[in-house]
Amino acid sequence: MKRSPLDAVHRELGAKMVPFGGWEMPLEYTGTIDEHLACRNGSVVFDVSHLGTMRVSGPQAFDALQAALSNDLGKVAPGRAQYTHLLDDADGSVLDDIIVWWHPDDEQTFDVMPNASNTERVVDAIGGIDVTETRAVLAVQGPEAKQRVADIWPEAGAVGRFRVIRCDWNGTSCLVAGTGYTGEPGLEIAVPVDAAADLWRAITDAGIRPAGLGARDTLRLEAGLPLHGNELGPGITPLQAGLGWVVGWDKPTFRGKQALEHERERGVSRALVGITTEGRRPPRSASAVLVGDDVVGAVTSGNYSPVLEHGVAMAYVRPDLAVDSEVEIDVRGKRLAGRVVEMPFVR
Repeated sequence: MKRSPLDAVHRELGAKMVPFGGWEMPLEYTGTIDEHLACRNGSVVFDVSHLGTMRVSGPQAFDALQAALSNDLGKVAPGRAQYTHLLDDADGSVLDDIIVWWHPDDEQTFDVMPNASNTERVVDAIGGIDVTETRAVLAVQGPEAKQRVADIWPEAGAVGRFRVIRCDWNGTSCLVAGTGYTGEPGLEIAVPVDAAADLWRAITDAGIRPAGLGARDTLRLEAGLPLHGNELGPGITPLQAGLGWVVGWDKPTFRGKQALEHERERGVSRALVGITTEGRRPPRSASAVLVGDDVVGAVTSGNYSPVLEHGVAMAYVRPDLAVDSEVEIDVRGKRLAGRVVEMPFVR
């Protein structure tokens, strides 16, 4: 089991630690709901060092990523970040969803950031050097996040959305990107391991609260953001997930392109939707979605929404099930009344 460079800091703070993607990471410090609301109303910092970082560089780097990944890097430029997918070439399903940071000071260098459990798969597909253990990644999120960071580190706090900059923290060079996974404004900082604890303490001393992966998951659910292994994975394509914008259709080729073109022509067999339920009892993953006595789909992620104060879920259902359709979710034999809605749940 791998440990974050910030493991000792988390234990000093009394974090509840859990296994996650081959790492031991903080689930919560003061409670998931408390940390969730702190992010929606102020600012929090997450340790997301479990995410992989593959550095792909050299004169062939751009072409290699264009051929391997679904989105079109030609739409961005050095100093930008892009969300993309690594697809199965046979059926176009999502092997991993990825953020690419294009270095601002080197047009031939990219940091490709897969999910923790998929790092080896991504390395096999794109090559590069695994630099995961050389850095920590801190995600500062919330409506006050950038201003609070700017109070202690003005250059980092000024990073634009999906922009990537290089700037120094007390003489240590860091990459900072205007990215995140909560639906709130924020930034993510790749900091060398030797400076990670000092930077974490400076961030929390500025009034930014620590938050664990429990809140990160409920926040991304409220924001309608997919999770690999739930909304994305084997047999699930970007088109079924409503993520056709992640596909660079005009590129000459990329892994899975032919399979996606065939699916686009014939139409998807299922579609990802949002569902809200009544009361505090949450929908749960793998619960059946029903219209009357007919099973029309299954929940992929479900939980209680701390902001809305009722249940929310993401589910794959028949593609003809329209917004505002009334459904029920079978949770251990009890049916929860629900309604199909547009996502995100919280705007």
